[in-house]
This record gives sequence, C-alpha cells and structure tokens, in this order.
Amino acid sequence: MTLDDFPRGVLPAEPVVPRVDRPSPSVQKVTRAEELRLQLADEIVRGALAPGAPLDETDIARRFNVSRTPVREALRQLVASGLVESRAHRGAVVAQPSVERLTSMFEAMAELEALCAGLAAERMSAAERHGLEAVHEELRVLSYAGNPDRFHEVNERFHNAIYAGSQNGYIAEITLATRVRVQPFRRAQFRNLGRLAKSQAEHDRVVVAIMRGDKQGAAAAMRAHIELVRGEYEIYAVSV
Repeated sequence: MTLDDFPRGVLPAEPVVPRVDRPSPSVQKVTRAEELRLQLADEIVRGALAPGAPLDETDIARRFNVSRTPVREALRQLVASGLVESRAHRGAVVAQPSVERLTSMFEAMAELEALCAGLAAERMSAAERHGLEAVHEELRVLSYAGNPDRFHEVNERFHNAIYAGSQNGYIAEITLATRVRVQPFRRAQFRNLGRLAKSQAEHDRVVVAIMRGDKQGAAAAMRAHIELVRGEYEIYAVSV
C-alpha cells in the first residue's frame, strides 16, 4: 500500500487519489473480492449473518458462483476490519468488535480525518479546492435521491479529496488504511432515515472551513462529523 503517486502540484477538477479500500477494476478477481467483501459486510452488520456463524470458503464461492480466490481475499479484508475472526483449524467465523474496540477505531478515525482536514485547509491548491467543491455539490444532489449506496461511493471521493489535499502522503496512507477497517460501519449508518441530508450538512461545515483556510475550524468540523457518524452507526445497530 503506497501513496507515492499522490498529486503534489496542481490537480484536475477532481483530485486523483490512489484507493486502498477499493482495488483497481482492471483486475477482475480483485474487483470481485471487493464486491464480496461489501456484500458479506452488509449481511454481518445487518445481522443476517449472526456472530459465530461459520464462513466456509467453498459454500460462499458456490453461493456467489465464483472461485475460492476472491472469497479468500474478501475474508482476509473482513478479518482486518474486525467483522470476521480467523481461528486455527476452524476457519473463518463471524465476529463483532466489542464496544470498546469499535469506540477506539472511531476515535482514531476522527483524529486522523481531523488532521487531514486541518492540513488541507492550509495546503490545498486552488484546483484541489475546486475539485472538493465539485464533489460536495454532487453529494448535495445525491442527498435528495435517497440512494445510500451511491452516496457512500461519492462520499469516499469527498474524503479522499481531503486526504490528498493534506499534501502529506504518509498521513493520507494511514488514514485510508484505518478507513478500510471502519468502512462497513460507516457505510451502514447511511441507511438511517434522514442521514444523507445530515451528513451533507456536516460536510458543508468542513468545506466552508477549508475554503476559508481555517485549520482549527476544519479539524474541529471533521472531528465532529466522524463522532456523529459513530453515533449514527450505534443507532443503526440497535435498529437491525
């Protein structure tokens, strides 16, 4: 995982940010592994796959009509997120991060994202700021559409733009890696009633601070946003 090719100068309207949480579509088996990971993560977070349920590679491959290779990779990624446990001689089983573990993950996420937002407020080029505003506007339109999956996809681009705008590849790399672990929980909370509009309003406070070059304000707005994401996930978890 490397961000050596992060943009350092003037960027196009939409910043190009390497993705560690969504493999390149040019490799079909990796793309399929990502699709499987998202599908299984949704089922686990919704409770369709209960804690302790076995996740047999052969059964999953047969269910989705794929080879065991993308299944193995999807399960590996789910282990990294804490949704699956890999046990010696027992294979993979559904896990559930403890409240303490999940709280720690979100706390780290909030601080890393706040750091990126603060640095972006200081360092973003004019082209990067324009790109961020464009993605923010796209999310505004999507907030009325009621499609949480599509909103989630564009939301990742929004956060990626801020990571890139920090102009610190190492911090951006750590932040992206942490998001991989928290992603299933962040994705689930978009299903809460009215959450898309709320998320857009939270983003708006972040964008305004970045555009003003307000480092402390951008960091505080982003930190508050991620803390609210955690709260929304907790509401979702109780409802399923």
